Amino acid sequence: MQRILIDKIIEVCNKKIAAKGENVSVSFYAFFKNKNDNPELLMEVATRWIKTHRLDHFEKAIKIKTLVENI
Repeated sequence: MQRILIDKIIEVCNKKIAAKGENVSVSFYAFFKNKNDNPELLMEVATRWIKTHRLDHFEKAIKIKTLVENI
């Protein structure tokens, strides 16, 4: 996974956790604009989220942050 994306996921998770607490959930869509301006990157994240890690659509931000930090 690209470093820029790892940093973005951690940043978004940190913001969500700070705003709503450790029980807040996120979708992989949270790491992208509401545009399909980078379909390759979106598909990379979707593949990891759904196929590789078999995550639900919404997962706890703290879980995603930890998972990404360990890449």
